[in-house]
Amino acid sequence: MNPSPQQVKASQSAVRAAGDRTIEQYQNWMQTNAAAHLMRAARQSGLTARLREKQHTLEELCESLSLQRATTALLLDALVAIGFIEQYGEDFALARAGHLLCQYDDDLGDRRWEGLVDRLSDPETAASADAAEYRARNAATQWIHTAAAMQAAEILDIGGQDACPGPKILDLGCGSAVWSCAMAHRDAEASIVAVDEPAALQAARRTAESIGLGDRFKTIESDPLAVTVGRQQFELVVLAQMLSGYSDDQAASLLEKAAATLKPGGRIAVPDFYIGPGRAGLKESLGRLSIHLATPQGRVRDLRECQAMFQAAGLGGIQFTYLAASEDGLGMMVAAKP
Repeated sequence: MNPSPQQVKASQSAVRAAGDRTIEQYQNWMQTNAAAHLMRAARQSGLTARLREKQHTLEELCESLSLQRATTALLLDALVAIGFIEQYGEDFALARAGHLLCQYDDDLGDRRWEGLVDRLSDPETAASADAAEYRARNAATQWIHTAAAMQAAEILDIGGQDACPGPKILDLGCGSAVWSCAMAHRDAEASIVAVDEPAALQAARRTAESIGLGDRFKTIESDPLAVTVGRQQFELVVLAQMLSGYSDDQAASLLEKAAATLKPGGRIAVPDFYIGPGRAGLKESLGRLSIHLATPQGRVRDLRECQAMFQAAGLGGIQFTYLAASEDGLGMMVAAKP
């Protein structure tokens, strides 16, 4: 039976649509790669460092760095187009996002990703991964999760009509304490005890000061795995982006420690990467792979594994939700102590 004209037309339209998607995807890849090369060229030529100091004109940049004018002008235009640099009249300045990139990822993550090929062929390279460095970077860049932290606080109903008033919050492995501070900000009587290494606690104190927590924010300087905290002291424990950075045994131990600090009826909130039933998008896939490369034994676990870990720690009422406000594709698992 021959296809009808309508069927032929529909088939041709589907082929054209598939071809258009392929071309769009190809162009997106090429443009993303080109943008990365633009920023590398800016760093390697000295443009980034010079603009990080203060704004300059094209002529000043070319003269001080011995750059060719025509090519530099085109490069600056392209960097303005991607938002890495801003232009004010004849002056060029590093954009805010450019300053942040220079502060935390000046090499665009090259050091992290260059180890991928070696890891594919030699699993022993995992031993060279530095979990402490991974946690330090998380602490330094955790502010990017502010919107997701505010959403998490809303989901937990901190300060809500039916919520426990003035909860005592333990932020175990606090990083810059963005998650717990967002929660304490919703209840004027809430207090936080933040546990982490010295560098992370410096960032955490700045976060707490920025929202005026004052003496409602206290710290304990310690490796979260080794800290001793009183039993049944807290209404809420936050473990933000911690479990996936540890081995199975370490993650289970940390979860048990967290559960022991909870009062009966208290809750534990774990914003982190998770493997759900659906196919992962790019940001989720990159997050999982980054943890795999950056930590000796850390890994992103699926929801069933995490549920089993929570149950083994004596927790129940387990619920999970994706955090739509997260730019990295994080989710949050919440459980309660009976």
